[in-house]
Amino acid sequence: MPTKPDQGARTPAARAENVLDVNDLAVHFQLQGGALSRLLGLKSRSVKAVDGVTLTLRRGEVLGLVGESGSGKTTLGRALLGLVPATGGSITYHGRERGDRLVSQMRGAELRRLRTDLQMVFQDPHAALNPSMTMEVAIGHPLVIHGIASGAELRQRVEEALERVGLSPVERFLGKYPSDLSGGQKQRAVIARAIILQPEVLVADEPVSMLDMSVRAKILQLMLDLKRDLGLTYVYITHDLATAKYFCDRIAIMYLGRVVEIGATDEIFAHPRHPYTKALLKAIPEPDPDKQVPRDLPRGEIPDAAEPPLGCAFHPRCPEAVAGCGWESRDLRALLEEHWTRKVEAYDDELELIGDLDGLSTPSTTAKLGSGGAGAVRALLDRIRTESPDEPLWRGVTGIDPAGNGVEVHFRPADAPALRRAGSVDVACVLYPEVPGAGS
Repeated sequence: MPTKPDQGARTPAARAENVLDVNDLAVHFQLQGGALSRLLGLKSRSVKAVDGVTLTLRRGEVLGLVGESGSGKTTLGRALLGLVPATGGSITYHGRERGDRLVSQMRGAELRRLRTDLQMVFQDPHAALNPSMTMEVAIGHPLVIHGIASGAELRQRVEEALERVGLSPVERFLGKYPSDLSGGQKQRAVIARAIILQPEVLVADEPVSMLDMSVRAKILQLMLDLKRDLGLTYVYITHDLATAKYFCDRIAIMYLGRVVEIGATDEIFAHPRHPYTKALLKAIPEPDPDKQVPRDLPRGEIPDAAEPPLGCAFHPRCPEAVAGCGWESRDLRALLEEHWTRKVEAYDDELELIGDLDGLSTPSTTAKLGSGGAGAVRALLDRIRTESPDEPLWRGVTGIDPAGNGVEVHFRPADAPALRRAGSVDVACVLYPEVPGAGS
């Protein structure tokens, strides 16, 4: 594992100017809703890959975007470079806004100029290199595209880039094709291509996840060396908190398109606030086989990003959920289905009493249940509640009222929590009271 930058090295970055300012950024991908969908009467749906992210990137720091697959971290990284259009919000680069309106309008020379300042290292080095290009051609290609160098100067700068990333002697690598290189060598070549334009910011999308464990530390150490020698600023995208701990100055924990906690790496690891952050830390493998580590991982799976949970998106899986987290009809359906996995023998009779559950699949703070009489349905819910009195869903129920042959279950409405100051970090969780002036 690379040497972790000392705290003294981090202090200047914490006070440095902002290179990128992201304000309430949204990136939504349309699933359906075009002309044909409207003609067929289909409901318009979109995936909220990034849903209201606000953060800053300071000169000379490494900002980690951490989360499970589907959290939106890669989409956010690509949006910073204008590779995907923003649906809302803005991105400011050294005071020049290039957010929702301007990114979508970037064409030709304007977009090419942006590439000289911001570059990306993609996750899969095998797919990032053109198999028909030699290393000399592939690494020098950005200089050719931007008309920066040619001839002897082009070759010299390619050789310098290869030397800098450790592919030496360079004469051995100039004429090689990607198929001639190992995975670690390919990633070094990808990094060489990214730095040859002398960018200010590198967005590294899981740069070591496709590599063998034996070479991951070497690549991370190379990136730290380049940061020191070239004055680079990194956005480091990863699902691996173990590498983020040693590589990042600050960490932004993402869940379902939102930042749920952001702060200094040391503080995040020493005193995690958000229940999701705590769960991620507990999931880090323990190398000592004789040491027992409590896992207590969140229940269930990541929800559908096209229809995220109401309120806090993590609340259906959260072990610390409270009344104001945003309970809703879909949570009640999940509770009933879980109950029937334990009481299989009662399924047929109770389903007949409850009626069709499809109505609970639409997000709502009111859930209508039952076809076998209001009293019987209410009694069933009371029995289920007695079985699991600690089930957090019941904390969000404000009332169960008769409605025809069934009942209406009412939940306390809640909005998605905004980032709030908690010590030296910002956290989006109702467990922490809102304090004016929060934001990182």
